[in-house]
Amino acid sequence: MTRRGAVLVVIIALHVFIGWALATGLARRAIEVLAPPIQTTIVEETKKEETPPPPPPPQFERPPVELPPPDVTINMPVETDSTAIRVVNTPVVKAPPVAVATRPATGVGFAKGFPNSEDYYPDASRRLEEQGIVTVHVCVGPDGKITEDPTVAKSSGSARLDGGAMKLAKAGSGKYIAGTEDGKPVTKCINYNVKFQLR
Repeated sequence: MTRRGAVLVVIIALHVFIGWALATGLARRAIEVLAPPIQTTIVEETKKEETPPPPPPPQFERPPVELPPPDVTINMPVETDSTAIRVVNTPVVKAPPVAVATRPATGVGFAKGFPNSEDYYPDASRRLEEQGIVTVHVCVGPDGKITEDPTVAKSSGSARLDGGAMKLAKAGSGKYIAGTEDGKPVTKCINYNVKFQLR
């Protein structure tokens, strides 16, 4: 018999033995011997008794304090017939205040030597024959000088002419006549036209 045949016979014999062991219950008895039965123990769970929370502290109410009303005694004067001299307070009528004559307010004016628009006519506008009227807004202080940069209230349609009018308004600072209120010079703002016209 060859080695292969011997191995085959051993395998077949092993299968036959396992089948016989299963059929006769030998395998079950062997497992019971090798593995002891599992024992279970029932453990009862002990419940802890929870202690109730302490009662809240008692709240004491402060009784309202009643104050007796104060005793007020009013002494009323008693009129008696007497020959004593009495002082009588009579209201003094004041004379109406004398109206002070107020001087009428005046607006901003222009002093002698105020710049001429011909001196600030842009050369480019002369060559292009540009003409127009620029409305300038200026604020003049009590000293006759402008208090802030002048602005264009209404444009002529030409930026060059508008720029010439702004230069004229600045050059006139100090040559304005300040407006007045009650005879005193104050700061006032005006609008005036600067006309650029070819001659």
